[in-house]
Amino acid sequence: MNIVMLGPPGAGKGTQAERIFAQFGWKPISTGDIFRVALAEGTPLGLEAKKYMEAGELVPDDIVEGIVADRLKKPDVKDGFILDGFPRNLHQAKALDKMLEESGGKIDLVINITVDTETLVKRLSGRRVCRKCGANFHLLFNPPAVEGICDHCGGELYQREDDNEETVRTRLKVYEELSEPVVSYYNPSGRLLSIDGTGTPDEVYMEIHAAIELASGGAAV
Repeated sequence: MNIVMLGPPGAGKGTQAERIFAQFGWKPISTGDIFRVALAEGTPLGLEAKKYMEAGELVPDDIVEGIVADRLKKPDVKDGFILDGFPRNLHQAKALDKMLEESGGKIDLVINITVDTETLVKRLSGRRVCRKCGANFHLLFNPPAVEGICDHCGGELYQREDDNEETVRTRLKVYEELSEPVVSYYNPSGRLLSIDGTGTPDEVYMEIHAAIELASGGAAV
């Protein structure tokens, strides 16, 4: 089964993609990860993307789509995949359908994890990172034993610049503007299922599991 995971930053897409993989074996594909691989390997598209990234500019859709298309040709996704972070806009959503059609494939299910803005702000702005070892903590969900100090190495914990509240709200607003057309694109096809992501990871996964059962007619279980 081929799945697209939609949802704002902090919705838990990556966590749920890993849980789907653990149960069903469909490969999670994060666009952040495949970009890093393309840059590290120095692929032609990776080098093109690097030029824009170093200039602080957005990578054009055609380059992003090309990098994703190359990844979807790898043998480890032949039995199914879970895309996290792509498509980000309507152009990419249409391009994804086209690239899969050319190889005889399709997107079977689009899972849209929805979470209200204030909950997302709490999730994202509460993150703290150790300057020394890089360990992650959260002021609400995974606080350190001693405030401001890493449990693992004793290093100083800090808030990343993109985790401050103002930046988080800007990121969420941008996501909403870009994602609305994507949701509208998938909705009429019957492939889209929106799931409330405010529950516990277990509660959210139960809904996702039910959606997979429904989309596969029970064949995936």
